[in-house]
This record gives sequence, C-alpha cells and structure tokens, in this order.
Amino acid sequence: MDKKLIKNVEEIFINIFNKKPLLIFSPGRINLIGEHTDYNDGFVFPAAIDKGIALAIQKSELDVCKVYAKDMDEFYEFNLNTISPIKNGNWHNYILGVIAEVQKKEIHLENFNIVFSGDIPKGSGMSSSAALENSIIYALDELFELHLSKKEMINISQKAEHNYAGVKCGIMDQYASMFGVENSALLLDCRIIEAKTYQINFKDYKLLLINSNVKHDLTESAYNDRRNVCEKISKLLNVKALRDVCVSDLKMIQTKISDEDYQKALYVIEENERVQLFSKAILANDLKSLGELLYQSHKGLSEKYKVSCEELDFLVDQTKNNINILGARMMGGGFGGCTINLILNTEIVAFTRDIKKAFMSKFKKECSIYPVALANGTHVVN
Repeated sequence: MDKKLIKNVEEIFINIFNKKPLLIFSPGRINLIGEHTDYNDGFVFPAAIDKGIALAIQKSELDVCKVYAKDMDEFYEFNLNTISPIKNGNWHNYILGVIAEVQKKEIHLENFNIVFSGDIPKGSGMSSSAALENSIIYALDELFELHLSKKEMINISQKAEHNYAGVKCGIMDQYASMFGVENSALLLDCRIIEAKTYQINFKDYKLLLINSNVKHDLTESAYNDRRNVCEKISKLLNVKALRDVCVSDLKMIQTKISDEDYQKALYVIEENERVQLFSKAILANDLKSLGELLYQSHKGLSEKYKVSCEELDFLVDQTKNNINILGARMMGGGFGGCTINLILNTEIVAFTRDIKKAFMSKFKKECSIYPVALANGTHVVN
C-alpha cells in the first residue's frame, strides 16, 4: 500500500469538501495458479497485492452525493433516490451498482462524498473493478455502521458487477481483494466459497508481473466457448462440474467428444490437481516445485486450453533458460494481459532491462514490469 496515494486522496478530499474523511484501502489481486477453474467449481489460489484503490468518504449535508475520480479528473453527482445504471458509464456503474444492491436490502443510506484514486496498472488483469466495488461497500459499512459481514459485502460487490457493469464475473476477485492476508495466498474453493490461508515465504525471490500491454479481441467469445465445453462434458459425465471428475473418468467418454474438447477438459482437471500440489509445495517451503507448477500451468493454458497468445508465450519462453527465474505463466483470462514470474530479487533490474529489449525487438511494442507483494485485504487506514 502506497502511503503517498492515501495521503494524496485525503488531502484532495479535505481541499474539496473541507472535512476530514474516513480512509479505506482496497487491494487489487493476482492469481498464483488455478486459471479457468473457478467456473468449474474448482480451486484457485489468489492473493491481494500492495496496489489498489485508496478511497476517502464522509457524510454530506447536501441533498446529493458527490464523487471525484482523481485519476480521470472527473466529478459525478447523483441522487440516492434515483439510482440507475449509466449507459456507456465507466467507473460510475461500479459505484452506483454497489449503492443499488445495498438499497435492495432495504438499508437506508444518507448522502455522502467520495474521492478515490488507484495505482493498479490499467489492463493488467489485477481486478481494479473488484477493488473499487469493495472500497465502496466497505466505506459505506464503516461510515453508516451497517454491520454487514465481509461475505455479504463481496456478494454485493459481485452483484454490482453483474447488474450494473454487465460483467458476469465469478467471486474470486472480490473474495481475494476483501479477505487477503499479508505475505499469504488463499486456497479458495469456488463451490463453497471458503478459503484456507497459506503464508508464503518467497525467501530471496519476488513476484514480478510483466504486462504484454495487448488484449486480443477473442477474449469474450473464447471464454464463453470454453465455459460451454466444460458444461457439455460435465453433463455427459453426469456431474455438476469438472471439479468432480478425474482423468480416468474423462477417458471413458474420449471417443464421444472431439480431441479439442477432450484437451480442454483435461486441462481443467489437471489444473485443479496443480492447485492442490501448489498448496503442498508451500507447506514444504519448496519454491522449486512452485516454479515448475507455474510452467506446467502455462503449458496447459497454451497448448490444451488454448487461451494464450504469441506475446504471452514469448514472455514465458524468455524465462525458461534463465537460472534466476523459477517459474512463469500467463495470468488471467488470456489472449493478452500479464505473465506472473517468480524471480530472484537481485536479478530483477537486469531481467527487466533484457525482457523489455527482447519484447520491443520482437513485437515493436513496450511491455511493462511491476514487482508486487502479497498484502492485506480491504481495510480502514488509520
């Protein structure tokens, strides 16, 4: 958490509204391993990070609410009695959606003012939307003493995204952002929405994200296609989700499905197994195995599930002969975004220089580098 970011938001709020605000920090998230397993009722391994949304809030005596989005330099005001989605709205709908979901619970809110700003890189797949939603609901809960549980809060955040932003997301992003623990990742069971916290000692290594700064148009249609494949195969196997089957079960219907669909289902089954192995490697303090599992995950995502792209494969391939990097994989939905890398701390500067040069030479584009640390979830800043 950047203290300058918090201080800046507080100072802007005082300058605009002439009041001392309540301050909230809500982090973005990464997913260490377990990609595309969430909608198969499977397991994921997300963690909150030290980048996120800083938000200042206080009650208002006026008959409207005012929000200042510092990074966009945009003011927006609205009436609590006439909340509805904004057509072509951007950040506005995440905020309005949270308020609407609170009001559905017949909770009365008074007017308030907000200033917010963030340091989550745009398009990096670190879930700035979940961080913003969580910052809003957490701030409202604190300010008006709503006494909502954290689970109730993340459900409100998720519904805001479904109903106002129009994104049918799972719960992982909101969960990790809300429940994150410093130096730890969360083994989240996406069926029962419960997690076990694993403290991770990376020793002399650090997590480094490399943003390809590309997003290919395939993402939404490819996501829907793969989800449909998983559901179709689950039906054929007469189970609720692919989380309930093993490789031998899948082999029983291999002749009834295409090889492409077989490979996609096989990836999901194997990725769920990798998440469990990852948790065991953490307990054994076995960083080498963690790295190997990252590489295996990327291979499956690229060759079996086919959600990678040339840029992501290139970034991962560039790490394989580097003895200072234990593992790497693409992170997120695919077809662009970031890779996550486990790298020796002392080698970050040299590797950053080399990978930027190689990426520019190959694609004539910049890639961006972000070291991240595992951090606490959404909280009040004292």
